[in-house]
Amino acid sequence: MQDVTPASGTLAAGRQLVLIANDDLIAGILNRNGLVTGHGNRWTRERVTALRSHHKIPVFRPAPDGNEPWLNLNKAARLLGIAPKTLRLAAEAGEIEGVHPLPDGPWIFSRSRLGEPVAQSIVWRARQNPKYPTGSRPDPAKPIRFNNIDRWVL
Repeated sequence: MQDVTPASGTLAAGRQLVLIANDDLIAGILNRNGLVTGHGNRWTRERVTALRSHHKIPVFRPAPDGNEPWLNLNKAARLLGIAPKTLRLAAEAGEIEGVHPLPDGPWIFSRSRLGEPVAQSIVWRARQNPKYPTGSRPDPAKPIRFNNIDRWVL
């Protein structure tokens, strides 16, 4: 019998990843982040399924109408009509709510949150300055250090 008592971080990540991913994809994400089972094994679809079953975590099922309640970074950015980098930077800055359960894993966004005014303000800001869609233009008065040489942004 497999040990289905992983570290609490793995379990928490699994609870969040199941919002957007099937067991195969979750296994790959856990392995990419260097996480292992309680016995030190790599994750497989079967092991993720056992983890879910043991902890009563529901299985991921795509919405029949295609309107998923939870979206990964690319799908959320496509829904908003902005670049994924713009949305990621906004989430990292705390401007919009997003979950990033693992360092080398997907961002997760609530579809309902993406319709709120805060998300629309990010879209508006990105469209106001298409040359710098991820934020405002760098301050031209500040030098950028490159190999210990001052470079000025014009």
